[in-house]
Amino acid sequence: MARKTIVLGITGGIAAYKTPELARQMVSSGDRVIPVLTKGAENFVTKATLAAVTGEKVRHSLWDEDAERTIGHIELARLADILLIAPATANVVAKFAHGVADDLLSTIYTATQAPVLIAPAMNQQMYNHASTQRNLAQLKEDGVHVVGPNSGDQACGEVGPGRMSEPHEIVSAVEEVVTQASHRSAHPSGLANGVKVLVTAGPTRERIDPVRYLTNASSGRQGFAIAAAAQTMGADVTLITGPVSLDAPPGVHRVNVESAAEMHDAVHENLQSCDVLFAVAAVADYKPTTSHDVKIKKSSESSDKRTLELVETVDVVESVANLANRPFLVGFAAETNDVVQHAREKRVRKKLDVIVVNDVSDKSIGFDSFENRVTLIHDDGDVEIPFASKDVIAERIVSETMSLLASSDNATRSNGSTR
Repeated sequence: MARKTIVLGITGGIAAYKTPELARQMVSSGDRVIPVLTKGAENFVTKATLAAVTGEKVRHSLWDEDAERTIGHIELARLADILLIAPATANVVAKFAHGVADDLLSTIYTATQAPVLIAPAMNQQMYNHASTQRNLAQLKEDGVHVVGPNSGDQACGEVGPGRMSEPHEIVSAVEEVVTQASHRSAHPSGLANGVKVLVTAGPTRERIDPVRYLTNASSGRQGFAIAAAAQTMGADVTLITGPVSLDAPPGVHRVNVESAAEMHDAVHENLQSCDVLFAVAAVADYKPTTSHDVKIKKSSESSDKRTLELVETVDVVESVANLANRPFLVGFAAETNDVVQHAREKRVRKKLDVIVVNDVSDKSIGFDSFENRVTLIHDDGDVEIPFASKDVIAERIVSETMSLLASSDNATRSNGSTR
């Protein structure tokens, strides 16, 4: 990989003792490492040590007159191929999550367009605190990458999650994040110009009564990310979504639905001139035979059992696949065992052009997570898309699909037929 410029932010935690070795490993790989110390970090690691290891002037103040003559914090934000924060304390995680820019490092964070990777390090109680978890979730949603933390003995004498990842683990994470960013920039914004895209996302709810329903754990994030990626690449995008707490990507037309039947109707109402359907939604397979108009009360009888009779819902993807003039169809599968084999069989059975499958038995990906790992399967083989944020996964899926669509259209014109 080409030489990178890494702006290394170091904050005030005991794990800062690892950062000279981290910096040494990155410099040994040929990278340029520019250290930025917070005031608290100066209590744990010296500027002299970092300068000796990196060969760079250590930056530590927003009010450095020499640096700020050239608006130094903006210069560093632009120079960075990646902004790495190691260790990232609970304090800096909170500042980043809430947009506080009151020192050099937090100002660089708000000014950079480079990918950001943080390595959390803190007491296990602090790490597990609801506010810290909420802030980390917000940063992930904002596109920040996170490596670690590890579990084990801590400086305070406690044991649990919160140990900063080891330098070699962080170096590997830096390489992966920069590779993902390079791949993203390789896709021109006009890759999907003129293509009309329909995306389904989120779960459906099948009502039992006015206050109860059957549903699943889909967050909608992967479908929303695909809609955003397609729109960024120039497509005209309509997003049909079940109940989720996400904002529609800018420029995307959103249609809200609740049940499988409503999603079916909305899809068919928006199929006109549709070139590609990304059927990402986790549509419920079953619904109650009867949906009650009033809340079902607990029975006063001695038995505590109640039977709920179910019937299959309408198959949205199948209803599109069977159309005479159907769009290019990309389906999604969430599997727990024999993942690829089951997906291949489903693709043939459902008459899909492409199927994207992930292993939802892996708790680090899939439903209600910010990351994913998928395999894209089509007539010419399999494409494995490694662990990454759902935004990066979406860009790969859309770009692969646009290439397959172009090949399909060329073949259609050659044969003089319609899909």
